[in-house]
Amino acid sequence: MKTIKYILLSAVLIGFTACNDEEDFDMTEAEVVLPELTAGSATLSNYVSLGNSLTAGFTDNALFIASQENSYPNTLSQKFALLGGGAFTQPLMNDNFGGMTLGGTRILQPRLVFGGAGPVPLESIIGPVSVSTELSSPPSGPFNNLGVPGALSFHLIAPGYGSLANFPTAANPYAIRVASNTTNSILELAMAQTPSFFSLWIGNNDVLGYATSGGAAGALTDQATFDFAYSTLISTLTSQGAQGVVANIPDVTTIPFFTTVPHNPLDPSNPAFGPQIPTLNATFAQLNAAYAFLGMPERSIVFSETEASAVIINDESIANIATSLSAVLQGGGLDPVTAGLLANQFGQSRQATAADLLTLTSSTVIATLNEDYFNLLVGGGVPPATAGQLAINGVTFPLADQWVLIPSEQDEIAQATNGFNATISASASQAGLAFVDANGLLTQLANGGITSGDFTLTSSLVTGSAFSLDGVHPTARGYALIANEFMRAIDVTYGSNFEASGNFVDVGNYPTNYSPALQ
Repeated sequence: MKTIKYILLSAVLIGFTACNDEEDFDMTEAEVVLPELTAGSATLSNYVSLGNSLTAGFTDNALFIASQENSYPNTLSQKFALLGGGAFTQPLMNDNFGGMTLGGTRILQPRLVFGGAGPVPLESIIGPVSVSTELSSPPSGPFNNLGVPGALSFHLIAPGYGSLANFPTAANPYAIRVASNTTNSILELAMAQTPSFFSLWIGNNDVLGYATSGGAAGALTDQATFDFAYSTLISTLTSQGAQGVVANIPDVTTIPFFTTVPHNPLDPSNPAFGPQIPTLNATFAQLNAAYAFLGMPERSIVFSETEASAVIINDESIANIATSLSAVLQGGGLDPVTAGLLANQFGQSRQATAADLLTLTSSTVIATLNEDYFNLLVGGGVPPATAGQLAINGVTFPLADQWVLIPSEQDEIAQATNGFNATISASASQAGLAFVDANGLLTQLANGGITSGDFTLTSSLVTGSAFSLDGVHPTARGYALIANEFMRAIDVTYGSNFEASGNFVDVGNYPTNYSPALQ
């Protein structure tokens, strides 16, 4: 049977000036004949997917039934089924709350929801919930979706990564569910199913953990380790003749987690901030004079009374001038204790610029009291009122490294990403695998967006429809867009015709957010 698509053509009424007669044209239907769906040379009978949270269907900072059902591998499997693909099983969570318990104690939190102005925890809207996914009772596999949220490239080849006995030091709670609490590696679980076709999207977390911590925690995977892990994955997965599709690593600095909070969020029209600007500028005047004396006027701190101002950040890439700064401040008349306090606080700080990327999570701390520093000052004898004035995050106390990705850290991430992507591209080419340029896809989303059907998706948080409330993972609609890109790549390499036959999914059929009432 051929697929028939009907397009309704509007009737055109033409009036002739030579006479009063009107000629009516009947409504007609012209048929557009689409080719029959074919797999080309792809063998899609037994599909297995490997990867991290993006493969699992992670959304809104959690994994839950609805998000898993809308994962891109599950969507692909539904299309593969039209060509003889078999059942596709997933280690479904027990509810739509998200989160997980171990021995009844919660170890992972429920999902985020939209609170009217931005992302908020589910329980802040509907009240306490009972998370029903218990880690000590994992489901029984085997599973076709072997996506493990949090997994790095080398984790997929590590024995025991899914063993409860190794948790939490050397095991992942989601891997424990995928592996049904065995010592088998994720790769071994895949090979045990003798897949005819696989998808592999791994490597994001090899840079993401470092990036989302503002470069303050975790580490970038070294190139040699990534190369070994990736080559092991590809050579093993293809060793029995399986075909497949792989995707590269997006530039993480294009995602809403780094593009939502501006470097200059301090608004003078804000009644909690604006009236304090003259006092703040007067307070910083002596510090700015000391910077100028030391030949570093670029470190001056000035807040505008008419325009949005940048936050103050700690920048570990610039020289720490605390010792010389203290001496200059004392020379200007400050007592040694006060001069030392200010020098230590501002010896390695500056106001942010547009080149700095503030994390999405920084929005929860900017202009709030840094309680740790406040307590430290009070414990050192500083009066509470003065300590409170000196401990406002981003205003009088430099934002810690964890909240900001400075240019030097961005360069490190870019270098690692480019290296990993070169390995992925070369591996795909050498093995004859289909290749998805996820990096290019996310760059498009960040630069004008992508139109699919009747919808245009962008990387804007909430309004862009592509990214979920955690600012990192796609919405269900975003995952649908990704599924189409995977099918497009399969078409190119294996001669299938998912796109030409009209079998891409309609992204409009997938939600952009999940209701708090979804349980």
